[in-house]
Amino acid sequence: MTELTDLTLTQAADKLRSREISSVELTRAALDRIERLDPSLGAFLTVTRDRALTDAQAADTLLGQGSAADKPLLGVPMAIKDVLSTAGIETTCGSKILDGYVPVFTATSVQRLEDAGMVMLGKLNMDEFAMGSSTENSAYQLTRNPWDAERVPGGSSGGSAAAVAARMAFGALGTDTGGSIRQPAAFCGVVGLKPSYGRVSRYGLVAFGSSLDSAGPLARTVEDAASILQVIAGHDGRDSTSMNASVPDYRSHLTGDTRGLRIGVPKEYFIDGMEQEVADAVHAAIRHLAGLGAEIVEVSLPHTEYALPVYYIIAPAEASANLARYDGVRFGPRVEKGELWQTYKATRGLFGAEVKRRVMLGTYALSAGYYDAYYAKAQQVRTLIKRDFDAAFEQVDVIAAPTTPKTAFKFGQNTNDPLAMYLEDVFTLPGSLAGVPGLSLPCGFDSLNLPIGLQLIGPAFREEVVLRVGHAYEQTTEWHRRKPEIVLRTE
Repeated sequence: MTELTDLTLTQAADKLRSREISSVELTRAALDRIERLDPSLGAFLTVTRDRALTDAQAADTLLGQGSAADKPLLGVPMAIKDVLSTAGIETTCGSKILDGYVPVFTATSVQRLEDAGMVMLGKLNMDEFAMGSSTENSAYQLTRNPWDAERVPGGSSGGSAAAVAARMAFGALGTDTGGSIRQPAAFCGVVGLKPSYGRVSRYGLVAFGSSLDSAGPLARTVEDAASILQVIAGHDGRDSTSMNASVPDYRSHLTGDTRGLRIGVPKEYFIDGMEQEVADAVHAAIRHLAGLGAEIVEVSLPHTEYALPVYYIIAPAEASANLARYDGVRFGPRVEKGELWQTYKATRGLFGAEVKRRVMLGTYALSAGYYDAYYAKAQQVRTLIKRDFDAAFEQVDVIAAPTTPKTAFKFGQNTNDPLAMYLEDVFTLPGSLAGVPGLSLPCGFDSLNLPIGLQLIGPAFREEVVLRVGHAYEQTTEWHRRKPEIVLRTE
């Protein structure tokens, strides 16, 4: 018999509506699995057990009354990255500077999930203020990759990816600034979708890079990701960057048919230093899509090489401005040191090393005499990167590429080499700078049984086309069906 936690989100929702299972059963199964596995994995910062069971009981009441029509996720247990505000539940962003902070409001994306009937299991670990590619920068704990406990789950949404991969949640929300949904999805062998910038409200998403941050789903299948996106997408008047654009019926586009679609392969995404097993798996996935009837076209994104330096000027500059508010006056703890400026300094000393590094980089880039040379120039090159994508999408419907140049690395491997860590996002940064949607899904495993991710990138506000291609690939392969054998840690 299939364990309840092995059900996909779509399967679980269907069984709840048909009353084959109850939400309380499903939620208890998830909570029991969290209790058993999370001490070894460290995906959760907060588990809201009592609230989850209360919400599950309420969901069962509504399901019994046949009131699930307008609540597509009614009774389904999910978890939330700790960068999204949740009223009455501590929201730390993985930082000691927000230790004990309990918001009085809920992020729009989370509220929409709750309105759709989600049962919240808790809040998930992350790199501090979403700054990192390994979740090693959390101020609270390490999150371990379910496929190999000695390796990172990716970042900054490492807790979200690990929770979904380990079957502790049926889906999760993460956020993506430069690759923080797609990269951990690739490392953990799950599906991760970064929506177009402006597709999902940023209200209640604690800001890192305001022109880059996007909330999106991590799930076990493309259909599950489409179902979550359906709920959270759409205009929000409380977010001035939210696009007032119609939201397609994403699941209706999951036809399994890619005939007539043109898939671009950018030569700039297959680079020296990339693991051969990753390149081979991605090329095999592209050939598979060709076998499903898609036309494969080579495209060029000539400014790709500049994405890394451009991102690491723009994102730290925005972080410098956004994190200035953490001074011990309004949020979190306050370290009293007599004089006001000494208090500010001591309080901001609660930031971790990576956050301090990026704030310093950003402050420097914005300072007098350097703004035009660095920040303004980076914004100009960002425009060129976006134009590359615009030109490519005049030729093709979707771009297929690796999600990451390598599979999950060991803890500490890149800790003392920030540039090596930053290079982990080299294939996801261009799409973030251009504001286009990107989907990562499993396309193979290396010789160490570590997952490999295929990235599908689409035109802005055309999430349905990347979901269509991803679903067609997924339905004709078996990679997404594999699950990790989790070794419980005893120390």
